[in-house]
Amino acid sequence: MQNNVLILDFGSQYTQLIARRVRELNIFCEIKPYNHLPEDLDEYQAVILSGSPYSVRADDAPHPDLSGIKGKKPLLAICYGAQYLAHFHGGNVAPSNTREYGRARLGSIKNDEPFFYEVSTGSQVWMSHSDTIKELPEGAVLMASTEDVTNAAFRIEGEQTFGIQFHPEVYHTSQGKQILENFLVHISGLQQTWTPDAFVETTVSELKEKIGDDKVILGLSGGVDSTVAAVLLHKAIGDHLHCIFVNNGLLRKNEFEDVLDQYKHMGLNVKGVDASARFLEALEGESDPEKKRKIIGRVFIEVFDDEAHQVEDAKWLAQGTIYPDVIESVSATGGPSATIKSHHNVGGLPDFMKLKVVEPLKMLFKDEVRRVGASMHIADERLGRHPFPGPGLAIRILGDITAEKVAILQEVDHIFINGLREWGLYHKVWQAGAMLLPVNSVGVMGDERTYEKCVALRAVESTDGMTADWVNLPYEFLQKTSNDIINKVPGVNRVVYDISSKPPATIEWE
Repeated sequence: MQNNVLILDFGSQYTQLIARRVRELNIFCEIKPYNHLPEDLDEYQAVILSGSPYSVRADDAPHPDLSGIKGKKPLLAICYGAQYLAHFHGGNVAPSNTREYGRARLGSIKNDEPFFYEVSTGSQVWMSHSDTIKELPEGAVLMASTEDVTNAAFRIEGEQTFGIQFHPEVYHTSQGKQILENFLVHISGLQQTWTPDAFVETTVSELKEKIGDDKVILGLSGGVDSTVAAVLLHKAIGDHLHCIFVNNGLLRKNEFEDVLDQYKHMGLNVKGVDASARFLEALEGESDPEKKRKIIGRVFIEVFDDEAHQVEDAKWLAQGTIYPDVIESVSATGGPSATIKSHHNVGGLPDFMKLKVVEPLKMLFKDEVRRVGASMHIADERLGRHPFPGPGLAIRILGDITAEKVAILQEVDHIFINGLREWGLYHKVWQAGAMLLPVNSVGVMGDERTYEKCVALRAVESTDGMTADWVNLPYEFLQKTSNDIINKVPGVNRVVYDISSKPPATIEWE
Protein backbone atom coordinates (compact mmCIF):
# COMPACT_ATOMS: atom_id res chain seq x y z
CA MET A 1 0.00 0.00 0.00
CA GLN A 2 1.10 3.58 -0.62
CA ASN A 3 1.99 5.75 2.37
CA ASN A 4 1.93 2.87 4.83
CA VAL A 5 2.18 3.70 8.54
CA LEU A 6 3.19 0.99 11.03
CA ILE A 7 1.54 1.14 14.47
CA LEU A 8 3.27 -1.03 17.07
CA ASP A 9 0.79 -2.22 19.68
CA PHE A 10 1.91 -2.36 23.30
CA GLY A 11 -1.57 -3.21 24.56
CA SER A 12 -3.25 0.17 24.84
CA GLN A 13 -7.04 0.25 24.84
CA TYR A 14 -6.63 3.13 22.38
CA THR A 15 -4.49 1.37 19.74
CA GLN A 16 -7.38 0.88 17.32
CA LEU A 17 -8.29 4.54 17.81
CA ILE A 18 -4.82 5.55 16.61
CA ALA A 19 -5.39 3.56 13.42
CA ARG A 20 -8.83 5.04 12.92
CA ARG A 21 -7.50 8.60 13.29
CA VAL A 22 -4.69 7.93 10.83
CA ARG A 23 -7.15 6.45 8.32
CA GLU A 24 -9.39 9.52 8.78
CA LEU A 25 -6.47 11.52 7.38
CA ASN A 26 -6.69 9.32 4.24
CA ILE A 27 -3.41 7.60 5.11
CA PHE A 28 -3.17 3.80 5.20
CA CYS A 29 -1.83 2.14 8.35
CA GLU A 30 -1.46 -1.30 9.90
CA ILE A 31 -1.33 -2.49 13.52
CA LYS A 32 1.28 -5.08 14.48
CA PRO A 33 2.17 -6.52 17.91
CA TYR A 34 5.35 -4.92 19.28
CA ASN A 35 7.07 -8.33 19.42
CA HIS A 36 6.20 -9.34 15.84
CA LEU A 37 7.78 -6.62 13.71
CA PRO A 38 7.35 -7.00 9.94
CA GLU A 39 10.37 -8.50 8.20
CA ASP A 40 10.41 -5.77 5.58
CA LEU A 41 10.35 -2.37 7.27
CA ASP A 42 10.95 -0.69 3.90
CA GLU A 43 7.18 -1.00 3.28
CA TYR A 44 6.54 1.62 5.97
CA GLN A 45 7.17 5.35 5.71
CA ALA A 46 6.47 6.20 9.37
CA VAL A 47 6.03 4.38 12.69
CA ILE A 48 3.84 5.07 15.74
CA LEU A 49 4.35 3.43 19.15
CA SER A 50 1.12 2.98 21.14
CA GLY A 51 0.46 3.34 24.84
CA SER A 52 0.35 0.36 27.18
CA PRO A 53 -1.02 -0.78 30.56
CA TYR A 54 2.56 -1.79 31.46
CA SER A 55 5.20 0.29 33.22
CA VAL A 56 8.57 0.63 31.46
CA ARG A 57 10.16 0.02 34.87
CA ALA A 58 8.60 -3.45 35.20
CA ASP A 59 10.64 -6.61 34.54
CA ASP A 60 8.05 -7.81 32.01
CA ALA A 61 7.76 -4.48 30.20
CA PRO A 62 7.30 -4.76 26.40
CA HIS A 63 10.74 -4.30 24.87
CA PRO A 64 10.79 -4.06 21.04
CA ASP A 65 13.79 -3.95 18.75
CA LEU A 66 13.72 -0.42 17.31
CA SER A 67 17.17 -0.61 15.70
CA GLY A 68 15.65 -0.56 12.22
CA ILE A 69 13.28 2.29 13.06
CA LYS A 70 14.61 4.92 15.48
CA GLY A 71 16.68 7.51 13.67
CA LYS A 72 15.93 5.87 10.33
CA LYS A 73 12.20 6.56 9.93
CA PRO A 74 9.83 9.22 11.30
CA LEU A 75 8.78 7.89 14.71
CA LEU A 76 5.98 9.08 17.02
CA ALA A 77 5.97 7.53 20.50
CA ILE A 78 2.72 7.95 22.47
CA CYS A 79 2.49 7.64 26.28
CA TYR A 80 4.20 4.30 27.07
CA GLY A 81 6.10 4.68 23.80
CA ALA A 82 7.48 8.06 24.91
CA GLN A 83 8.42 6.67 28.33
CA TYR A 84 10.08 3.71 26.62
CA LEU A 85 12.25 6.05 24.53
CA ALA A 86 13.24 7.97 27.65
CA HIS A 87 13.86 4.97 29.92
CA PHE A 88 16.07 3.05 27.49
CA HIS A 89 17.91 6.02 25.95
CA GLY A 90 19.45 7.86 28.89
CA GLY A 91 16.38 9.48 30.46
CA ASN A 92 14.59 8.75 33.71
CA VAL A 93 11.04 7.48 34.21
CA ALA A 94 9.63 7.39 37.73
CA PRO A 95 6.25 6.90 39.41
CA SER A 96 4.19 10.06 39.37
CA ASN A 97 3.19 11.55 42.72
CA THR A 98 -0.41 11.52 41.49
CA ARG A 99 -1.91 9.37 38.75
CA GLU A 100 -1.94 11.58 35.66
CA TYR A 101 -5.29 10.67 34.17
CA GLY A 102 -7.83 12.83 32.37
CA ARG A 103 -7.90 16.29 30.87
CA ALA A 104 -4.89 18.61 30.91
CA ARG A 105 -3.83 21.78 29.09
CA LEU A 106 -0.70 22.46 27.06
CA GLY A 107 0.50 25.32 29.22
CA SER A 108 3.58 25.98 27.11
CA ILE A 109 4.52 25.07 23.54
CA LYS A 110 7.84 25.74 21.79
CA ASN A 111 6.56 28.06 19.09
CA ASP A 112 8.84 27.12 16.19
CA GLU A 113 8.18 23.37 16.27
CA PRO A 114 6.50 21.97 13.10
CA PHE A 115 5.05 19.23 15.31
CA PHE A 116 2.77 21.81 16.94
CA TYR A 117 1.89 23.76 13.79
CA GLU A 118 -1.53 25.43 14.33
CA VAL A 119 -1.86 23.89 17.81
CA SER A 120 -2.81 26.48 20.42
CA THR A 121 -1.27 27.08 23.81
CA GLY A 122 -3.91 26.03 26.31
CA SER A 123 -5.15 23.29 23.99
CA GLN A 124 -6.77 20.38 25.87
CA VAL A 125 -5.03 16.98 25.87
CA TRP A 126 -5.84 13.62 27.49
CA MET A 127 -3.42 11.96 29.90
CA SER A 128 -3.52 8.31 31.00
CA HIS A 129 -0.42 7.13 32.87
CA SER A 130 0.89 6.48 36.39
CA ASP A 131 4.58 6.91 35.50
CA THR A 132 6.09 10.15 34.24
CA ILE A 133 9.27 11.21 32.44
CA LYS A 134 11.46 12.99 35.01
CA GLU A 135 14.50 13.40 32.74
CA LEU A 136 14.46 13.46 28.94
CA PRO A 137 16.51 10.98 26.88
CA GLU A 138 19.87 11.90 25.35
CA GLY A 139 19.67 14.51 22.61
CA ALA A 140 16.08 15.45 23.50
CA VAL A 141 14.57 18.92 23.03
CA LEU A 142 11.56 19.82 25.17
CA MET A 143 8.60 20.91 23.01
CA ALA A 144 5.62 21.24 25.40
CA SER A 145 4.54 21.02 29.03
CA THR A 146 1.31 20.97 31.03
CA GLU A 147 0.75 22.25 34.56
CA ASP A 148 1.51 18.83 36.08
CA VAL A 149 3.71 17.23 33.40
CA THR A 150 6.92 19.07 32.59
CA ASN A 151 8.02 16.74 29.80
CA ALA A 152 4.72 16.41 27.96
CA ALA A 153 6.33 16.41 24.49
CA PHE A 154 9.89 16.17 23.17
CA ARG A 155 11.87 15.43 20.03
CA ILE A 156 15.31 13.93 19.47
CA GLU A 157 17.83 16.29 17.87
CA GLY A 158 19.03 15.08 14.45
CA GLU A 159 16.19 12.55 14.10
CA GLN A 160 12.52 12.63 13.14
CA THR A 161 11.71 11.06 16.52
CA PHE A 162 8.97 12.52 18.74
CA GLY A 163 7.59 11.51 22.13
CA ILE A 164 4.37 12.70 23.79
CA GLN A 165 2.93 11.65 27.15
CA PHE A 166 -0.68 12.41 26.12
CA HIS A 167 -3.02 10.66 23.68
CA PRO A 168 -3.68 12.60 20.43
CA GLU A 169 -6.00 9.85 19.17
CA VAL A 170 -8.79 10.32 21.72
CA TYR A 171 -11.67 12.74 21.31
CA HIS A 172 -10.72 14.62 24.49
CA THR A 173 -7.46 15.86 22.91
CA SER A 174 -9.08 18.75 21.09
CA GLN A 175 -6.35 19.27 18.46
CA GLY A 176 -5.15 15.68 18.30
CA LYS A 177 -6.02 15.30 14.64
CA GLN A 178 -3.92 18.36 13.81
CA ILE A 179 -0.97 16.90 15.75
CA LEU A 180 -1.21 13.60 13.88
CA GLU A 181 -1.50 15.44 10.58
CA ASN A 182 1.58 17.51 11.44
CA PHE A 183 3.60 14.37 12.12
CA LEU A 184 2.37 12.29 9.20
CA VAL A 185 1.89 14.90 6.46
CA HIS A 186 4.13 17.88 7.25
CA ILE A 187 7.03 16.03 8.91
CA SER A 188 6.90 12.51 7.42
CA GLY A 189 5.80 13.76 3.98
CA LEU A 190 3.03 11.20 3.45
CA GLN A 191 0.40 11.73 0.75
CA GLN A 192 -3.29 11.59 1.74
CA THR A 193 -4.39 9.13 -0.94
CA TRP A 194 -6.17 6.41 1.10
CA THR A 195 -9.75 6.94 -0.11
CA PRO A 196 -12.73 4.62 -0.68
CA ASP A 197 -12.49 5.02 -4.45
CA ALA A 198 -8.77 4.22 -4.39
CA PHE A 199 -9.46 1.14 -2.22
CA VAL A 200 -12.10 -0.14 -4.64
CA GLU A 201 -9.87 0.36 -7.68
CA THR A 202 -6.86 -1.33 -6.06
CA THR A 203 -8.84 -4.18 -4.51
CA VAL A 204 -10.78 -5.05 -7.66
CA SER A 205 -7.51 -5.18 -9.60
CA GLU A 206 -5.89 -7.40 -6.96
CA LEU A 207 -8.92 -9.74 -6.85
CA LYS A 208 -8.87 -10.15 -10.64
CA GLU A 209 -5.21 -11.10 -10.55
CA LYS A 210 -5.56 -13.39 -7.52
CA ILE A 211 -8.70 -15.28 -8.53
CA GLY A 212 -8.54 -15.25 -12.32
CA ASP A 213 -11.30 -17.43 -13.80
CA ASP A 214 -11.86 -19.47 -10.62
CA LYS A 215 -15.26 -19.72 -8.96
CA VAL A 216 -15.82 -18.17 -5.53
CA ILE A 217 -18.47 -19.00 -2.92
CA LEU A 218 -19.63 -16.37 -0.43
CA GLY A 219 -22.01 -16.85 2.47
CA LEU A 220 -24.22 -13.77 2.58
CA SER A 221 -25.75 -12.69 5.88
CA GLY A 222 -27.67 -9.63 4.72
CA GLY A 223 -25.33 -7.45 6.75
CA VAL A 224 -23.03 -4.63 5.69
CA ASP A 225 -19.74 -6.55 5.58
CA SER A 226 -20.84 -9.52 3.48
CA THR A 227 -22.80 -7.23 1.14
CA VAL A 228 -19.84 -4.93 0.45
CA ALA A 229 -17.54 -7.95 0.03
CA ALA A 230 -20.00 -9.44 -2.48
CA VAL A 231 -20.22 -6.26 -4.56
CA LEU A 232 -16.42 -5.90 -4.63
CA LEU A 233 -16.02 -9.50 -5.78
CA HIS A 234 -18.81 -9.11 -8.34
CA LYS A 235 -16.98 -6.11 -9.79
CA ALA A 236 -13.87 -8.26 -10.12
CA ILE A 237 -15.19 -11.65 -11.31
CA GLY A 238 -18.86 -11.19 -12.20
CA ASP A 239 -20.97 -14.37 -12.23
CA HIS A 240 -18.00 -16.48 -11.12
CA LEU A 241 -19.12 -15.34 -7.66
CA HIS A 242 -21.77 -17.68 -6.19
CA CYS A 243 -23.53 -16.23 -3.12
CA ILE A 244 -25.46 -18.41 -0.67
CA PHE A 245 -27.94 -16.89 1.78
CA VAL A 246 -29.04 -19.38 4.45
CA ASN A 247 -32.26 -18.96 6.42
CA ASN A 248 -31.51 -20.48 9.82
CA GLY A 249 -35.03 -19.83 11.06
CA LEU A 250 -33.67 -17.23 13.48
CA LEU A 251 -33.76 -14.17 11.24
CA ARG A 252 -36.00 -11.14 11.69
CA LYS A 253 -39.56 -11.26 10.41
CA ASN A 254 -39.68 -11.50 6.58
CA GLU A 255 -35.91 -10.94 6.40
CA PHE A 256 -35.15 -13.98 4.24
CA GLU A 257 -37.55 -12.87 1.48
CA ASP A 258 -36.72 -9.16 1.80
CA VAL A 259 -32.96 -9.63 1.61
CA LEU A 260 -33.18 -12.00 -1.38
CA ASP A 261 -35.32 -9.42 -3.19
CA GLN A 262 -32.82 -6.63 -2.46
CA TYR A 263 -29.88 -8.70 -3.67
CA LYS A 264 -31.73 -9.61 -6.85
CA HIS A 265 -32.06 -5.92 -7.66
CA MET A 266 -28.30 -5.50 -7.08
CA GLY A 267 -27.51 -7.99 -9.86
CA LEU A 268 -25.76 -10.49 -7.58
CA ASN A 269 -25.80 -14.23 -8.25
CA VAL A 270 -27.56 -15.35 -5.04
CA LYS A 271 -29.15 -18.63 -4.00
CA GLY A 272 -31.48 -18.67 -1.00
CA VAL A 273 -31.55 -21.82 1.13
CA ASP A 274 -34.34 -22.24 3.70
CA ALA A 275 -32.87 -24.54 6.36
CA SER A 276 -34.92 -23.19 9.26
CA ALA A 277 -36.41 -26.59 10.19
CA ARG A 278 -32.95 -28.15 10.28
CA PHE A 279 -31.60 -25.51 12.67
CA LEU A 280 -34.61 -25.56 14.99
CA GLU A 281 -34.50 -29.34 15.20
CA ALA A 282 -30.78 -29.25 16.12
CA LEU A 283 -31.45 -26.61 18.82
CA GLU A 284 -34.36 -28.44 20.41
CA GLY A 285 -34.08 -28.56 24.22
CA GLU A 286 -30.74 -26.68 24.42
CA SER A 287 -30.58 -23.70 26.81
CA ASP A 288 -26.85 -23.06 27.24
CA PRO A 289 -25.84 -19.94 25.25
CA GLU A 290 -22.42 -21.21 24.19
CA LYS A 291 -23.81 -24.60 23.13
CA LYS A 292 -26.52 -22.84 21.13
CA ARG A 293 -23.84 -20.88 19.29
CA LYS A 294 -21.84 -24.03 18.55
CA ILE A 295 -24.91 -25.88 17.27
CA ILE A 296 -25.80 -23.00 14.96
CA GLY A 297 -22.19 -22.77 13.71
CA ARG A 298 -22.00 -26.52 13.08
CA VAL A 299 -25.32 -26.73 11.24
CA PHE A 300 -24.49 -23.64 9.18
CA ILE A 301 -21.24 -25.25 8.01
CA GLU A 302 -23.09 -28.45 7.15
CA VAL A 303 -25.76 -26.60 5.16
CA PHE A 304 -23.23 -24.32 3.52
CA ASP A 305 -21.00 -27.27 2.59
CA ASP A 306 -23.97 -29.11 1.04
CA GLU A 307 -24.72 -26.09 -1.15
CA ALA A 308 -21.08 -25.39 -1.95
CA HIS A 309 -20.70 -28.88 -3.41
CA GLN A 310 -23.33 -27.96 -5.97
CA VAL A 311 -21.06 -25.22 -7.35
CA GLU A 312 -18.82 -27.22 -9.64
CA ASP A 313 -15.07 -26.49 -9.48
CA ALA A 314 -15.34 -23.82 -6.78
CA LYS A 315 -11.83 -22.92 -5.56
CA TRP A 316 -12.35 -20.05 -3.11
CA LEU A 317 -14.42 -19.18 -0.05
CA ALA A 318 -14.98 -15.43 0.39
CA GLN A 319 -15.55 -14.01 3.87
CA GLY A 320 -16.56 -10.59 5.16
CA THR A 321 -13.76 -10.46 7.73
CA ILE A 322 -12.93 -6.88 8.74
CA TYR A 323 -9.85 -5.42 10.44
CA PRO A 324 -11.05 -5.52 14.09
CA ASP A 325 -11.69 -9.27 13.64
CA VAL A 326 -8.07 -9.73 12.56
CA ILE A 327 -6.64 -7.53 15.31
CA GLU A 328 -8.70 -9.20 18.03
CA SER A 329 -7.64 -12.66 16.89
CA VAL A 330 -3.89 -11.93 16.93
CA SER A 331 -2.47 -10.52 20.14
CA ALA A 332 1.08 -9.88 21.25
CA THR A 333 1.32 -13.17 23.16
CA GLY A 334 -0.41 -12.65 26.44
CA GLY A 335 -0.10 -8.90 26.72
CA PRO A 336 -0.92 -6.15 24.27
CA SER A 337 -4.53 -5.94 23.21
CA ALA A 338 -5.10 -9.26 24.92
CA THR A 339 -7.23 -11.41 22.63
CA ILE A 340 -10.87 -10.44 23.09
CA LYS A 341 -12.26 -13.31 21.05
CA SER A 342 -11.33 -15.90 18.48
CA HIS A 343 -13.45 -14.56 15.67
CA HIS A 344 -15.47 -17.01 13.61
CA ASN A 345 -14.32 -15.39 10.36
CA VAL A 346 -10.60 -15.74 11.15
CA GLY A 347 -9.12 -19.17 10.50
CA GLY A 348 -12.59 -20.63 10.84
CA LEU A 349 -12.62 -23.11 7.94
CA PRO A 350 -13.11 -26.78 8.84
CA ASP A 351 -10.55 -29.17 7.36
CA PHE A 352 -13.06 -30.88 5.07
CA MET A 353 -13.76 -27.67 3.14
CA LYS A 354 -10.86 -27.67 0.72
CA LEU A 355 -11.22 -24.06 -0.36
CA LYS A 356 -8.78 -21.17 -0.36
CA VAL A 357 -9.94 -18.10 1.56
CA VAL A 358 -10.28 -14.60 0.14
CA GLU A 359 -11.08 -11.67 2.46
CA PRO A 360 -11.35 -8.40 0.49
CA LEU A 361 -12.28 -6.28 3.55
CA LYS A 362 -9.79 -7.59 6.08
CA MET A 363 -7.89 -4.30 6.28
CA LEU A 364 -10.96 -2.08 6.82
CA PHE A 365 -12.73 -0.82 9.91
CA LYS A 366 -16.54 -0.90 9.98
CA ASP A 367 -16.97 2.78 9.15
CA GLU A 368 -14.56 2.36 6.22
CA VAL A 369 -16.58 -0.61 4.95
CA ARG A 370 -19.64 1.64 4.84
CA ARG A 371 -17.74 4.37 2.99
CA VAL A 372 -16.44 1.86 0.46
CA GLY A 373 -20.01 0.57 0.01
CA ALA A 374 -21.25 4.12 -0.56
CA SER A 375 -18.54 4.71 -3.18
CA MET A 376 -19.91 1.65 -5.05
CA HIS A 377 -23.45 3.10 -4.80
CA ILE A 378 -24.86 0.42 -2.50
CA ALA A 379 -28.20 1.65 -1.15
CA ASP A 380 -28.22 3.47 2.20
CA GLU A 381 -30.79 0.94 3.43
CA ARG A 382 -28.18 -1.82 3.15
CA LEU A 383 -25.24 0.19 4.48
CA GLY A 384 -27.16 1.70 7.38
CA ARG A 385 -28.47 -1.64 8.63
CA HIS A 386 -27.92 -2.28 12.32
CA PRO A 387 -25.49 -5.09 13.20
CA PHE A 388 -27.30 -8.38 13.81
CA PRO A 389 -25.72 -11.31 15.67
CA GLY A 390 -24.62 -14.33 13.64
CA PRO A 391 -26.68 -16.74 15.80
CA GLY A 392 -29.67 -14.46 15.20
CA LEU A 393 -32.62 -14.54 17.57
CA ALA A 394 -31.24 -17.68 19.28
CA ILE A 395 -29.18 -15.52 21.63
CA ARG A 396 -32.07 -13.11 22.15
CA ILE A 397 -34.32 -15.94 23.34
CA LEU A 398 -32.99 -16.76 26.79
CA GLY A 399 -33.31 -20.47 27.41
CA ASP A 400 -34.36 -23.15 24.93
CA ILE A 401 -35.51 -22.38 21.39
CA THR A 402 -38.90 -23.29 19.96
CA ALA A 403 -40.70 -22.22 16.79
CA GLU A 404 -43.37 -20.56 18.96
CA LYS A 405 -40.80 -18.46 20.84
CA VAL A 406 -39.11 -17.43 17.59
CA ALA A 407 -42.47 -16.33 16.16
CA ILE A 408 -43.24 -14.26 19.27
CA LEU A 409 -39.85 -12.53 19.24
CA GLN A 410 -40.01 -11.86 15.50
CA GLU A 411 -43.29 -9.98 16.00
CA VAL A 412 -41.93 -8.01 18.98
CA ASP A 413 -38.72 -7.14 17.12
CA HIS A 414 -40.72 -6.13 14.02
CA ILE A 415 -42.81 -3.65 16.03
CA PHE A 416 -39.73 -2.23 17.78
CA ILE A 417 -37.53 -1.80 14.68
CA ASN A 418 -40.36 -0.44 12.50
CA GLY A 419 -41.24 1.98 15.28
CA LEU A 420 -37.65 3.28 15.38
CA ARG A 421 -37.85 3.89 11.63
CA GLU A 422 -41.25 5.62 11.80
CA TRP A 423 -40.12 7.93 14.60
CA GLY A 424 -36.86 8.83 12.80
CA LEU A 425 -34.79 7.13 15.49
CA TYR A 426 -33.33 4.16 13.60
CA HIS A 427 -30.18 5.91 12.38
CA LYS A 428 -29.59 7.52 15.78
CA VAL A 429 -29.14 4.03 17.23
CA TRP A 430 -26.13 1.78 16.52
CA GLN A 431 -27.94 -1.47 17.34
CA ALA A 432 -31.40 -2.35 18.62
CA GLY A 433 -33.30 -5.52 19.34
CA ALA A 434 -35.64 -7.31 21.70
CA MET A 435 -34.98 -10.16 24.15
CA LEU A 436 -37.52 -12.83 25.12
CA LEU A 437 -37.02 -13.57 28.80
CA PRO A 438 -37.51 -17.01 30.38
CA VAL A 439 -40.00 -15.69 32.92
CA ASN A 440 -43.75 -15.20 33.01
CA SER A 441 -45.39 -12.43 34.98
CA VAL A 442 -48.91 -11.66 36.14
CA GLY A 443 -50.94 -9.17 34.17
CA VAL A 444 -54.54 -8.09 33.62
CA MET A 445 -56.20 -7.82 30.22
CA GLY A 446 -59.84 -6.80 30.30
CA ASP A 447 -61.29 -8.50 33.33
CA GLU A 448 -58.99 -11.51 33.10
CA ARG A 449 -55.76 -12.35 34.88
CA THR A 450 -52.88 -13.29 32.54
CA TYR A 451 -49.60 -15.05 33.16
CA GLU A 452 -47.48 -14.40 30.09
CA LYS A 453 -44.04 -13.58 28.74
CA CYS A 454 -41.85 -10.55 29.43
CA VAL A 455 -39.70 -8.95 26.72
CA ALA A 456 -36.80 -6.54 27.12
CA LEU A 457 -36.02 -3.87 24.53
CA ARG A 458 -32.40 -2.81 23.99
CA ALA A 459 -30.96 0.12 22.00
CA VAL A 460 -27.34 1.26 22.20
CA GLU A 461 -25.02 3.92 20.81
CA SER A 462 -21.53 2.83 19.75
CA THR A 463 -18.92 3.16 17.02
CA ASP A 464 -17.61 -0.40 16.88
CA GLY A 465 -19.45 -2.37 19.54
CA MET A 466 -16.43 -2.61 21.84
CA THR A 467 -18.07 -0.13 24.21
CA ALA A 468 -21.69 1.01 24.13
CA ASP A 469 -24.10 3.31 25.97
CA TRP A 470 -27.84 2.76 26.21
CA VAL A 471 -29.91 5.22 24.20
CA ASN A 472 -32.28 7.55 26.00
CA LEU A 473 -35.29 6.91 23.74
CA PRO A 474 -38.29 9.25 24.16
CA TYR A 475 -40.80 8.13 26.79
CA GLU A 476 -43.62 8.65 24.29
CA PHE A 477 -41.96 6.25 21.85
CA LEU A 478 -41.37 3.62 24.53
CA GLN A 479 -44.96 3.98 25.74
CA LYS A 480 -46.42 3.47 22.26
CA THR A 481 -44.07 0.60 21.49
CA SER A 482 -44.95 -1.16 24.75
CA ASN A 483 -48.68 -0.75 24.08
CA ASP A 484 -48.32 -2.02 20.50
CA ILE A 485 -46.36 -5.09 21.59
CA ILE A 486 -48.74 -6.06 24.39
CA ASN A 487 -51.85 -5.45 22.27
CA LYS A 488 -50.60 -7.10 19.08
CA VAL A 489 -48.36 -9.99 20.19
CA PRO A 490 -50.25 -12.82 21.88
CA GLY A 491 -48.33 -14.28 24.82
CA VAL A 492 -46.60 -11.06 25.95
CA ASN A 493 -47.99 -8.94 28.80
CA ARG A 494 -44.93 -7.01 30.00
CA VAL A 495 -42.24 -4.86 28.31
CA VAL A 496 -39.08 -3.52 30.00
CA TYR A 497 -36.25 -1.32 28.66
CA ASP A 498 -32.60 -2.23 29.26
CA ILE A 499 -30.57 0.77 30.51
CA SER A 500 -27.24 -1.04 30.99
CA SER A 501 -24.06 0.17 29.28
CA LYS A 502 -21.14 -1.93 27.98
CA PRO A 503 -19.15 -2.48 30.10
CA PRO A 504 -20.19 -3.86 32.54
CA ALA A 505 -23.08 -5.41 30.56
CA THR A 506 -22.76 -6.75 27.02
CA ILE A 507 -24.95 -5.62 24.12
CA GLU A 508 -26.59 -9.02 23.73
CA TRP A 509 -27.98 -10.85 26.76
CA GLU A 510 -26.34 -14.15 25.84
